Amino acid sequence: MARLYHDFDTPIGTLRLVGDERHLERIDLPNAAVREPDAGWREKRGGLPAALRAARRQLAEYFDGTRRDFDIPLSADGTAFQRRVWDELRRIPYGATISYGELARRIGKPTASRAVGAANGKNPLAIVVPCHRVIGTDGTLTGYGGGLPVKRALLALERRVAGTAPLLCC
Repeated sequence: MARLYHDFDTPIGTLRLVGDERHLERIDLPNAAVREPDAGWREKRGGLPAALRAARRQLAEYFDGTRRDFDIPLSADGTAFQRRVWDELRRIPYGATISYGELARRIGKPTASRAVGAANGKNPLAIVVPCHRVIGTDGTLTGYGGGLPVKRALLALERRVAGTAPLLCC
């Protein structure tokens, strides 16, 4: 099945959606290392397949503050450990944050904070699989593929919409 990509503008910059006819496989963030499309990818501007169309619509709703959860069909390559971390990321409530240590405890690996951080950093489906909701134990923002200003903006959007207190660290 052909892999397709579609770029679209959002309040945090241009996102690149990558997938096939049935699944969203990747979301490239603005400010991340620019990746040229892989050989064989085709750009889609109009007539998007269902998965990319749903991703674009749901992400637009997220940025409008009208969507808190995503129900896009996903397919991400990763190790069993990475997929376990990514599954747990999806359980972090909208507008909330947890630490890497807490994420490690939640997957039953309380001493694996660094491995959890590495898996978090390999998440190919940012925003939909909300790796931006993981922060340092002391409440500081730590690395993010799209850069800390993007992470800060995503957290601020969620906290404003959810009506939760702002992060004190930034």
